[in-house]
Amino acid sequence: ITTIAARHGKSPAQVVLRWHLQLGNVVIPKSVTPARIRENLDVFDFALTDDEMTAIAGLDRDLRTGPHPDQLN
Repeated sequence: ITTIAARHGKSPAQVVLRWHLQLGNVVIPKSVTPARIRENLDVFDFALTDDEMTAIAGLDRDLRTGPHPDQLN
C-alpha cells in the first residue's frame, strides 16, 4: 500500500479509499479532523492500475473484525 501511495503521491488511506471506489464499493470514511476530511475527498484525481488493484486484493487474508457482509441479517 505504501509503495503504491508513494507512486501516486497519495497517503495509504487515500489508496485504500480509491481501491474501494474502483471496486464499486460504497465508502463512508470517518474523521473529525478537517485536514483528514479534505484528504478523504481528494481521491478522484488518480486511478489505480489493474496491477495495483490486483496487488491490493492479494493482501486479503480473509480476516474480519466483524461478521461477513454477505451474512448480515
